[in-house]
Amino acid sequence: MTAPAPTAEPSSAPTLHQPRRGLIAVVEVVLVVLLAFAAHWCWQRGIQTFSYPVEGRPPLVSTRYHGNWIGGSIVLATVAGILLLDAIRQTLLAVRTRDRRPPEDVAQTTDELV
Repeated sequence: MTAPAPTAEPSSAPTLHQPRRGLIAVVEVVLVVLLAFAAHWCWQRGIQTFSYPVEGRPPLVSTRYHGNWIGGSIVLATVAGILLLDAIRQTLLAVRTRDRRPPEDVAQTTDELV
């Protein structure tokens, strides 16, 4: 048995320049802001300060760190950072366009300018 010969159909692969990527970038930036607020809230819940008054001395201050809240804050901040990088990438792909001329046309144009 032989494999069927491949057909030369035009591919319908998505192109890089897609304006809807701008909408995706906006949604990601909104998520980054929400995740940043959530990370700050988790960080604040992860640190507790206690003060014990002592007669004749300054009060004893003790700080307790809750690892689950601080760890959650770090995870949220990391996800927000990754989403911010992806939002930048999506914005660049939505805005940038490529030159549609073949390379030889570009060379001729630059020769004409010189």
